[in-house]
Amino acid sequence: MQRTPLLRAFGACGTALAFVLVLVAADEPSSLPKASIDGTGTGWTALNEEDFVNVNCNPDTWSWKDGVIHCTGQPVGVTRTRKSFTNFELVAQWRHLKSGGNSGIFVWASEASLDGIKPGTLPRGGIEVQVLDHGYAEQYEKQTKKKPDWFTTHGDVFPVGTSKMKPFAPVSPDGHRSFPSKNLSKGLNEWNHYYVRAINGEIRLWVNGEEVSGGSGCEPRQGFLCLESEGAPVEFRQIRIRELP
Repeated sequence: MQRTPLLRAFGACGTALAFVLVLVAADEPSSLPKASIDGTGTGWTALNEEDFVNVNCNPDTWSWKDGVIHCTGQPVGVTRTRKSFTNFELVAQWRHLKSGGNSGIFVWASEASLDGIKPGTLPRGGIEVQVLDHGYAEQYEKQTKKKPDWFTTHGDVFPVGTSKMKPFAPVSPDGHRSFPSKNLSKGLNEWNHYYVRAINGEIRLWVNGEEVSGGSGCEPRQGFLCLESEGAPVEFRQIRIRELP
């Protein structure tokens, strides 16, 4: 192997250092997303079946097996965490099992927004981090003969019902949604990684390792986390949270 000028300057120590760096680089999986956060380490805890309560779905809408949460999509509704959260970091993986599948993760859904909602309806408030399959946009375009301009399939973030949020740019034409700055979501049957940071009324979303959307001035800024059932089968796994001051 021919030595570079830099290695010649360092001599034997430089050679040893270069060898270590090569080994480290070789040990790193090439598929790791940028700024990957897996939800392990100090302060992180897993959210399991016992941490959720069915709100307005059927008893068999949500099932937990081998670390995977399966949702049938029927009826439309949510399951929520037993605990309410204010400031936190959240990681979750999801994948759709049917083309055009629709789901989401609700943040800061208040007790009032969930109280008494019937099957077939969604919370009256909260910030939704959308979980949408690419086939949804394809079906919309086929049915309407025009490209969708009010939603994307790459991680929209928006307030629901009575909740408020000032969306980060780029913003949907109606000014309601924070559109993702990059198209990073994977397709049908592929696992996607979301990292959500929610602090002092500001929410930010990373899709597969890169920050893409979010908003500030959220109200309320305390509430439950909800997983959404909305018509099609979807799976979640490795949902982990770390509460912050």
